[in-house]
Amino acid sequence: MKVVGIIAEYNPFHNGHKVHIEDAKKLTGADYCIVVMSGNFVQRGDPAMIDKYARTKMALLNGADLVIELPVYYAVSSAENFAAGAVSLLDRLGIVDAVCFGSECGDISILKTFAEILSEESSAFSEALKNNVRDGLSYPVARNNALAAVHQELAGHMDVLSSPNNILGIEYIKALLRRSSSVTPVASLRTGSDYHDTSLLQATSSAVAIRHSLEQRDNLLLIANKIPSNVYQIMEEHFHVNYPIYQQDLSLLLKYKLLLYGNSGYTDFVDVNDDLSDKILKNLESYTGFQDFCGLLNSKDMTYTRISRCLLHILLDIKKDTLSQFIADDYVYYARILGLRQSAAELLNVMKKNASLPLISKLADAKDVLKNSDYAVRMLNSDIFASHVYDAVATDKFHTALPNEYRRQIVKVR
Repeated sequence: MKVVGIIAEYNPFHNGHKVHIEDAKKLTGADYCIVVMSGNFVQRGDPAMIDKYARTKMALLNGADLVIELPVYYAVSSAENFAAGAVSLLDRLGIVDAVCFGSECGDISILKTFAEILSEESSAFSEALKNNVRDGLSYPVARNNALAAVHQELAGHMDVLSSPNNILGIEYIKALLRRSSSVTPVASLRTGSDYHDTSLLQATSSAVAIRHSLEQRDNLLLIANKIPSNVYQIMEEHFHVNYPIYQQDLSLLLKYKLLLYGNSGYTDFVDVNDDLSDKILKNLESYTGFQDFCGLLNSKDMTYTRISRCLLHILLDIKKDTLSQFIADDYVYYARILGLRQSAAELLNVMKKNASLPLISKLADAKDVLKNSDYAVRMLNSDIFASHVYDAVATDKFHTALPNEYRRQIVKVR
């Protein structure tokens, strides 16, 4: 039995995602595909447009065999921590042969070269990077300039670092190298529109374009040919019932949290440094909403996305000391199953025998499964809290009953 892993957000699931699952199985000869998917909040510092259970069903109906939730501490973290947490989870399942990711360049050898250099971080590179940051360059620009200066053999390939899927792919490979994992990285050539393209003109449009279209025009018909028909049916069923949820819908909750910690500052939260904490406090009286506040805090040395992620860390109580403890103790402590294709029962049985971490399929039994491991319980409680925050926002927006995360069942399809 061969198994391929995919790390995804599916925010929402579209035609390109279906092609990627098909390619992943073909490229690796896999019998089964396991997806590690972000829950209700995603890496760029946003709420997922539609909840994790609907997105799980979308994936299962389009080629995934098992969907596991990426703990929120990694789902809303930097690219490096996002990748490291997801790779650790796949690796510890004990049955994954390869991890397949989309890439703008599709050249696994080039991506491996970058990953090896960035994993080792020679003293010359570290010094050049430190100097560039000290000179006021943003981290991505500082890193790229340091690489070009120290590793001139990469001069012809620096454009690789300008594409988000390439960058994530490099982080996946770095995580595998640091774990000395036997899981093989495989790059699938990404086709269709650019990751950041907000138009729907391409046959395969990006998730960004789909979200942008819905946010601007609130019309599902405009995206009907950009997503599989079964995904459209799910989105049609839930439209204006419990989604769409946008960053701006978090505005009041975020303002409350910023006021709550106003006296102590925000440096306890992941990625929030002294300068950003001071800037938040200085501009708090000008707060009008989540998006506008990100724009107000935006600067050349801190991108909108990083600020958005920092604010989400404050909202969800994502603390530096807790993340450091998780990372030091091997990242993840359980695999929470969100959904399963019933024909993949064999996959689940083999995983139960080989995984080096407990599997959670019923939340009510989780604490018994975790055997009161302090770190595991704290991580799971953070996931549950994030889900309750998301559900509270959705139910308030659409005036529906508040679901209880403990009573949610895993998604099953035939």
